Amino acid sequence: MALYPTPPGSGQDDRMPRVAGVRPQILASWERSQSLGIDRERAALPIESDLDPDSRLVRAAAPVLDRLCERFSGVPVTVTLADAQANILDRWGAPAGLKLMDAASLVPGANVDERFMGTSSVSMVLSTRAPFVVVGHEHFLHDLKELTCMAAPVCDPVGGTVRGAVNLSVPRVLADPGMALALQNATERIGERLLELGTTRELELMRSFRRARERGGHAELDLGSGELARLGGPAPRLAPQERLMLLERAVELISSTGETFADVPLSGSRVAMLRRRELHHGDAEGAAIEVSFEDARGAGTAGPSTVTAPGGRHVPLLNRPTVTPGTNAPDATTQPHAAGATDAWLLLVGEPGVGRLAAEARGRLSLLNEAGSRLGTTLDMWRTAEQLAEIAVPRFADLVVVDLVEGVLAGEEPPPRRLGPGVALRRVAAWAGEDSRDTPIGGVDEPATYPAGTPQSRCLETGQPVTDSVLTAALAGHPADRVHPVDLLGEGVHSYLGAPLCARGSILGLAGFYRRGRTRPYEQDDLTLAAELAARAAISVDNARHYRREHHASLTLQRSLLPHALPQVSAVDLASRYLPADARAGVGGDWFDAIPLSGMRVALLVGDVPGTGLQAAATMGRLRTAVRTLAGLDLLPEEVLTHLDELVSRTPDESADEEDPATGATCLYAVYDPVSCRCTAARAGHPPPALLTPDGQARLVDLPAGPPLGLGGLQPYESATVDLPAGSVLTMYTDGLLKEGRGYGDTDARTGQLLNSLNIAGPALEDICDRVADTLLPDGPQDDVALLLARVHALPEDRVASWEFPSDTSVVARARELTRAQLAEWGMSELDFNTGLVVSELVTNAVRYGGRGPVGLRLLRDDSLICEVSDRSNTSPRLRRAATTEEGGRGLYLVAQFTKSWGARYMPQGKTVWAEQIPQPEQQPAPETDEDALLAMFDDPG
Repeated sequence: MALYPTPPGSGQDDRMPRVAGVRPQILASWERSQSLGIDRERAALPIESDLDPDSRLVRAAAPVLDRLCERFSGVPVTVTLADAQANILDRWGAPAGLKLMDAASLVPGANVDERFMGTSSVSMVLSTRAPFVVVGHEHFLHDLKELTCMAAPVCDPVGGTVRGAVNLSVPRVLADPGMALALQNATERIGERLLELGTTRELELMRSFRRARERGGHAELDLGSGELARLGGPAPRLAPQERLMLLERAVELISSTGETFADVPLSGSRVAMLRRRELHHGDAEGAAIEVSFEDARGAGTAGPSTVTAPGGRHVPLLNRPTVTPGTNAPDATTQPHAAGATDAWLLLVGEPGVGRLAAEARGRLSLLNEAGSRLGTTLDMWRTAEQLAEIAVPRFADLVVVDLVEGVLAGEEPPPRRLGPGVALRRVAAWAGEDSRDTPIGGVDEPATYPAGTPQSRCLETGQPVTDSVLTAALAGHPADRVHPVDLLGEGVHSYLGAPLCARGSILGLAGFYRRGRTRPYEQDDLTLAAELAARAAISVDNARHYRREHHASLTLQRSLLPHALPQVSAVDLASRYLPADARAGVGGDWFDAIPLSGMRVALLVGDVPGTGLQAAATMGRLRTAVRTLAGLDLLPEEVLTHLDELVSRTPDESADEEDPATGATCLYAVYDPVSCRCTAARAGHPPPALLTPDGQARLVDLPAGPPLGLGGLQPYESATVDLPAGSVLTMYTDGLLKEGRGYGDTDARTGQLLNSLNIAGPALEDICDRVADTLLPDGPQDDVALLLARVHALPEDRVASWEFPSDTSVVARARELTRAQLAEWGMSELDFNTGLVVSELVTNAVRYGGRGPVGLRLLRDDSLICEVSDRSNTSPRLRRAATTEEGGRGLYLVAQFTKSWGARYMPQGKTVWAEQIPQPEQQPAPETDEDALLAMFDDPG
């Protein structure tokens, strides 16, 4: 804060010569104070005793200045509020500072104008209409030379009139530039509160107006929607443009000092008659504007007395009394006559000094308030754009179009720079008011491009709002037809305002506001308002874009983790449903799967991970991958669940207290064998499956209950085996199918509904899925639901051949002979060589290493040929590279070479080694074996 030299002289008669470095304003004030003969030691300040302690300015400033003093608590600061005539209205601050002010006669009511106390911060503010700081020695009075005084004007937001000033005084050694900034912020807030209190004053005016309301029926005129409703019959309907006309004319009447009546022609030969009524309430003086409707022939709109809604606020209707010619019109407090042929509605209440600017400012605030409450309520970019258009029409524009960058609609990141001409846009909204609701609006959901030089292109390039006059023509192929909606605007010159949709430093699109004709061109304040509306919409659009991108990523992850299509296996027919609780999000932790196993068996499973969202989907994918890996080892169902439980129980960091997200997940795992028609299943905290037998009776399958995953230490998992008649339908589901509302409800009743829906469903699996979903989830699921149906089939006996041999090497030839005969019977003689080799190797290994006991051989014929050899040993066969000098050790290499796949599975006693071959089509004979290449496989490297 700059310091200035102390002016020379200390006596009253001292002249005030100009001092180098002193501001001209201060020097001029010194000279005026000297010429007025003000006593520099003790000025005589006039005291005004008739000030209103509860004036509008005091009520607006008091809470703001209280907070300002609290901010500087502990610093000897005093704050003074003065009105536009420099009268002190109130004081705040430290006791020591207030005592100093009392000594200088700076008390409430004192006038601190330059005419009475010389140079001061308040007088400088009131003369310059700008913030001003007077540093200690610049004061004219000696009592104030140890203080630095900062003052700022309090301006009315409407019109900029200075309503008063606030002074902050502090010892000069403690003065800080931040104090001046805080003071200016406080005076701006006081100005805002003046506007807010203006609404309060108008409410007071309306209270006096209500004293004259009609006794009888009521009606309401909603200027936002145009609906005029009342008891007793239909009411006049106002078009959007007519509402604007009435409001504008009402504002003119309130601001007028001589006009009392005004007529506004409306459509349909109607005329709206406006009448101005003077209102008084305390220090508030204003006017109320009533509106009544008549047709051009003078016939009134009959009906009972009513209540109105000005600016969205519901207030009583005052029936317009009948005035006899030659008599004076009744004032606002006169009781009206009984309802006549014409009803009058209160249209607007305001103060004459506010006028057009206040009404427009109030309209902007109302528009921003509506935008704040409506925009951002949806994560749909298209709907957000439509909301922006609906908010702006008709109060701000006659037509609004919104275009978004194509990549933004797809959830991609917007370009980090300004958008040049020809950028790919798509029109997502176009709205011209309720009257155009049923009118086909072209261009929506179509590409939109703007050539260089158009106002839209300038707006996108600069990133700033742009206003211009646009010429439209309905001629085919005219350039205006490509950049402006000619079909909605019509031909001629119109006002256009383009505002970019900017969010987080990027431009997402463009909002175009149109006003038909040139009678209401856009002004500077309109640019600011449009930029604010577009910015609010842009934030909502960007949030929706982020949501769409994350949602797409979540769905992509989940869909990649769930089976794209169920496998085609001969053992079962399959059908499934995945029903997310949130149809829009579609991301949950439920899953299902069907995994082909050896021996034509199939593993069926469903699971449920707690929670929803990306983490649940990722956890589901981790468990599903683990289950598929364990299933590939041909483990028993209870062993699969045990290994899965151990996986979940082990946290990534053993020292951490965090739980695996899969803790508490449930799973049902079942294996069906079409040869024996048996199903072996185990469950981990999961509901048991339902079985629909061919006779049409549905029941639950009784399975031992196991704990959810991650809690398996409570008890071991157990499995159960049930016989499934061919044609039975096994139904597996997650617990969301049994939930009702937000909880389980009556589980037994829900289970009964499930069984009943299976009993009455049709034969097709897809129909059964639909029947179950419609019966148990008529209003949609409350939790994610996975449903898997499997109709089991039995492998015909003529496709199975099995033998049992003693554990002796002499049976190998017999096994080959029986295999060759069976292949000839099945018409698969082309597999004689390969199958004979496989049988020889597997049976030989079983005899040599399978322990004592019989050796079983089984052939299964389906689309492939499966050869299985069983023994009583649990030793796992493995591939190894045999040395050149070894005579054996190459059998499994030969099996792997001549088959599609091979493996081993374990039984309660012993194991089974299997190999699968795919018959070659007749037109493509099997290639001859390259003996040299086969032998080269066993050569030692190097």
